[in-house]
Amino acid sequence: VVPVIIVFVLTMVTIRTIRDIDTKQPPAGALEIGVIGHQWWWEFRYQAADGSTIVTANELHVPVGRAVALRLNSADVIHSFWVPRLAGKMDLIPGHTNMMWFVAEKPGLYLGQCAEYCGAQHAHMLLRVNADETPAFDQWLAAQAAPALENPAVAHGRTVFSQYACLNCHAITGTSDGLFGPNLTHLASRATIGSGAIPLTRANLRQWIDDPNSLKPACNMPSLKLTNIELDAVTDYLMTLQ
Repeated sequence: VVPVIIVFVLTMVTIRTIRDIDTKQPPAGALEIGVIGHQWWWEFRYQAADGSTIVTANELHVPVGRAVALRLNSADVIHSFWVPRLAGKMDLIPGHTNMMWFVAEKPGLYLGQCAEYCGAQHAHMLLRVNADETPAFDQWLAAQAAPALENPAVAHGRTVFSQYACLNCHAITGTSDGLFGPNLTHLASRATIGSGAIPLTRANLRQWIDDPNSLKPACNMPSLKLTNIELDAVTDYLMTLQ
């Protein structure tokens, strides 16, 4: 009888605690970020100081010591946002908005991934959360709000990007407004490509553009069959997008 009573009490306390966590609202002043899950990458939406929307992908930046409220949605199937050192799991469900919040107590890199099977590349739908001290976060956010820097030395690469199907899927502020793939406005400021699965180097980026499925099979990005000259040009252009 005693073990049954103990288990019953623990179960009731657990249920109440889970309910309190699920219904607790983020504190006033929390930074709200929109999160959209895609097959198989993450889209993040911040609000700039002027009210405009800043869109980035795969690498989330948050300020240390401030509550962060995530507004979770899915563009296709059910995904699940999970960064174990910051918070529990929360599903992203098509047609429904879920909310979660957390506070990063210490600066550093927090790793996670999608925790709900969502298709062929579920295991490589990784998450990188960079917790920055407030001045560094403010500087990063201001840089993300600025347009991509234009470098005349890579003008040919910009032309290649604009003339081929790249702009149908990817957005670069001032160049294209594609929505299907990750926003590339400040691609070169990230540490990885392929939703955290591949380090961002020139060689990896070139291979990704040339044959993305060789690095991430079934990633839904086609090979455009560019010539070597075009491939080098567009790679050099994207590597300047700080």
